[in-house]
Amino acid sequence: MSGLALQGCTPPKPVRLGAPIEGYSHTSAAINWFSVNGGGGPNLAPYGYGGGQNCCASLPVKWHPGLTVVVEWEKDPNPYDSVNWPDPPFSDAWSKAAREHQAKYTRHRAVVPVVQYEDLGIVNVHFLPCNQVAVSAGTTYPGRPDYPFHFPQKMQEPATCPES
Repeated sequence: MSGLALQGCTPPKPVRLGAPIEGYSHTSAAINWFSVNGGGGPNLAPYGYGGGQNCCASLPVKWHPGLTVVVEWEKDPNPYDSVNWPDPPFSDAWSKAAREHQAKYTRHRAVVPVVQYEDLGIVNVHFLPCNQVAVSAGTTYPGRPDYPFHFPQKMQEPATCPES
């Protein structure tokens, strides 16, 4: 009888947990920042992955059909433009070039389906051409045969993107 009484004191298993976020840019653009359900991810270099894991995206412990996340990000379409800026750094001319460059940043938001997972793990966000995004949240990771995505590291933007 006392064993049954203790069961009432056991905290319930969580329905949602905070999962670490990691990102991958498969394009020539830099991702200055991104978030998943409001949780921040690392900045990403062109064709790079990102800066370690950041915390956290709130996701259900168990995947269910129709599960989506909201991904928001800022993109720098020409991250190496600063090599052409005037010298010296932080001069009036340099600062003007920096402001003009920042004016070309674009911001995006997408509601993205999460690929089915057995166990909640790292939230991997892949930034693809045409402002497309793919998200996984399991315990496997890129490069493993059981990982759901096999995107090339470097993908080129097409001349025109399909209408979303």
